[in-house]
Amino acid sequence: MTVEPSVTHATFVIERTYPVSPARVFAAFADPAIKARWFGADTVSTVEYTLDFRVGGREISRGTQSDGHTYAYDALLQDIVPNARIVSTYEMHLDDARISVSVATVELKPEDAATRLVFTEQGAYLDGLDTPQQREHGTRELLEALGAELQRTPA
Repeated sequence: MTVEPSVTHATFVIERTYPVSPARVFAAFADPAIKARWFGADTVSTVEYTLDFRVGGREISRGTQSDGHTYAYDALLQDIVPNARIVSTYEMHLDDARISVSVATVELKPEDAATRLVFTEQGAYLDGLDTPQQREHGTRELLEALGAELQRTPA
């Protein structure tokens, strides 16, 4: 089967408020042990996970879903402002096919004793193998898993 080359461009924004400090939310992104617990752990049997959390560092996650397909996430950290902002570029693969290339921005804003997280993704979804709706759905699930992790992790 030959796939006709195509690209769909889209941007989505998701906001969440977590009842913890920006430092706690930031740590959940920056600490490899914490992030590995919430970043896709419920949906993918992880084969590999690494995080080099610094500007120019990489984050790689590879795993297999229950349907037998292998997914790979390969990110480059472009900008980090402690407790305030993380910007990365990343690509996703399904088996051997690249399905998307994105820019993701996480903004952390203090609100009283809580943190408002604003996640913005600008994506190029390739060849009909992924859609903005699927990615937004998956990202919402990840941010819910982050919230659950923040409730489990002591201050």
